[in-house]
Amino acid sequence: MKSLILIIITTAFINNVVLNQFLGICSFLGVSKQMKASASLGGAVIFVITIASAVASLLYDYVLKPNGLDYMKTIVFILVIAALVQIVEMFLKKSSPSVYKALGIYLPLITTNCAVLGVALTNVQNGYNFLESVLAGFGTGVGYTVAIVLLAGVRSRIDEEALPAPLRGAPIVLIAAALMSIAFMGFSGLSF
Repeated sequence: MKSLILIIITTAFINNVVLNQFLGICSFLGVSKQMKASASLGGAVIFVITIASAVASLLYDYVLKPNGLDYMKTIVFILVIAALVQIVEMFLKKSSPSVYKALGIYLPLITTNCAVLGVALTNVQNGYNFLESVLAGFGTGVGYTVAIVLLAGVRSRIDEEALPAPLRGAPIVLIAAALMSIAFMGFSGLSF
């Protein structure tokens, strides 16, 4: 039980997909302008990464590996992720049009978000079983959500400040993201 909890904590904070592994930066920087859109995208990413990790684990363990098709894992995982994102997109379009509109192009970009594919491939590389893969996917999604919501909070405060012209916009956002990354890298010294 302790090792399962550690997988969640490790993937969410110590090996944060955005702030430590630098995967998924496009949507992290693009959507973090508004808190609601950030939280919504975070929820969508949690769902997609968790389900993609589960499905990828099952496909790898019961179809690809036994049949000697290990080399097909990247293509198969991309197809699984694309299908899941389409389901999320259709759900949001029907249930919450305002969130769907706020996420804009970044929702379909979850399909090509390297964080989602990276988690599925990392789970296989680490030799995780089904439950460990699901928990690693969930923890990664939670870590992504924490990071994007924190950056949205910082950006809301940055917009209120009087900054020198060269720092306005993208430069100050990148500086804030870099400082968040440094803070999260402080977790890497933790040992359990």
